[in-house]
Amino acid sequence: MSVRRSPQVLVLNGGSSSGKTSLARALQEVLPGIWLTFGVDSFIDALPGGGDSPRAGITFPPDGTVSVSAAYRALEASWYAGLHAMVRAGACLILDEVFLSGADGQDRVKAVFSDVEVMWVGVHCPPDVAASRETDRPDRVVGMARAQAASVHRGVVYDVEVDTSLAAPDECAHRIERAVESRVPQG
Repeated sequence: MSVRRSPQVLVLNGGSSSGKTSLARALQEVLPGIWLTFGVDSFIDALPGGGDSPRAGITFPPDGTVSVSAAYRALEASWYAGLHAMVRAGACLILDEVFLSGADGQDRVKAVFSDVEVMWVGVHCPPDVAASRETDRPDRVVGMARAQAASVHRGVVYDVEVDTSLAAPDECAHRIERAVESRVPQG
């Protein structure tokens, strides 16, 4: 039986417009120490054209789906390796993620961060609520939130789960904070 340690990485996984970014900001305010937040949007913004170029390796068809190329996956692996180096150098990270391939996405992240303590957080939001939020965001393809609401969680195993339609970001952050505290060694 392994001894659980305080997490160095919190991975927030949820569909588009599920409330992950607001939750990540709320977590930065309640967790002890300084936590940096990065996520899939940060990575996409760094791609050619902010992800809106054929060279980026990611496409957003009008039906709300998302397609990625092998070149995108290779760059994603480099991105995660860089984030891992930050953790190994002492930073604590909150990763705002959308596992398009469900458990396969979690497996890719697990492989990179296998030598550090990670807490997996499921950020749920009903498709209708996420779709409503999506209409208020000019940077989203309509239909993306509804398409991702359930699929990003398929096969993913979490340490804690929250529903942002039932609780405000600060309430969800405090629930996660309690889960983090339960893993901090006493003594």
